Amino acid sequence: MNSIEMTAKTTEEAISRGLEQLGAGISDVKVEILEEGSKGLFGLFGSRPAKVRLTLIEEEASDEVKEIFAAAQAPRRAEKPAQEKPAPRAEKPARPPKAEKNPKPEAPAQPAEKPARKPRPEKKPEAAPVPEKPAPAELPAAPVTPAVQLDRETKEGKAQDFLQQLTKLMGLDIQVHVHTDEEGYIRVDMQGDPSGVLIGRRGETLDSLQYLTSLYVNKGQSEYTRVTLDTENYRAKREDTLVRLANRMANRVVKSGRRVSLEPMNPYERRILHSALQGNDAVETHSEGEEPNRHVVITPKKRESAPAAED
Repeated sequence: MNSIEMTAKTTEEAISRGLEQLGAGISDVKVEILEEGSKGLFGLFGSRPAKVRLTLIEEEASDEVKEIFAAAQAPRRAEKPAQEKPAPRAEKPARPPKAEKNPKPEAPAQPAEKPARKPRPEKKPEAAPVPEKPAPAELPAAPVTPAVQLDRETKEGKAQDFLQQLTKLMGLDIQVHVHTDEEGYIRVDMQGDPSGVLIGRRGETLDSLQYLTSLYVNKGQSEYTRVTLDTENYRAKREDTLVRLANRMANRVVKSGRRVSLEPMNPYERRILHSALQGNDAVETHSEGEEPNRHVVITPKKRESAPAAED
């Protein structure tokens, strides 16, 4: 709904009702007064209600954001040409059966004997049906709170404006919350994506958005500011998963005495694995390979030989 007409006793009341129905602020709409209200004579005769039209102002993405979005989408759009299927082979006509030489005369058909009836097996008592387990209840979606619009001249405001435009080009309605933590890093929390479109496969989309936002925010700046993106608490959930994976693989290394290579991960996730096993006295970790196939390797620690006993 981009436009709405509202009628009330006064113009102010009609605008207020329209904003409430659209869920927008006065700065987000264009107001057209179609009819001005009139109280009439003594407020009884000839009174007329006020009528207004409210139209949402749709901000178009800037040319720079559109170029970044198009560059990010280009590799996905380049698809391999579909391979042509070979034409189906024409089926050969079936050969007529060969006539047998000197066919034997068929014996006269004898009436078939009816087979003796077999005794019916006794019916086994049917087993009681196993009651089906009820399906687990779906967790309610996290509440979405409206984001406070920040000054676009600040780094926080630039990050918020960039992600608002980018997610709109992706066809998503996302609330972008931005703040700066105690270390001076910009933290972004995006709400309104329960299907995980912004996360992607193993967080690849979220990491790409984080990289692009960091480039946009630090462009032309003398000091670099670190930007971290999160949505639906994905970072904390992923960190917990990686810590449990690291401990499980470390136990396997200790039992088998052999090294274990994990799947390729980005630098952020590799740091989590190294940190999780940093205090483990039985194993040690290092990274091998080149990006994007660089991965963590867990190896057993070599025990130092005990010093010889002195006489």
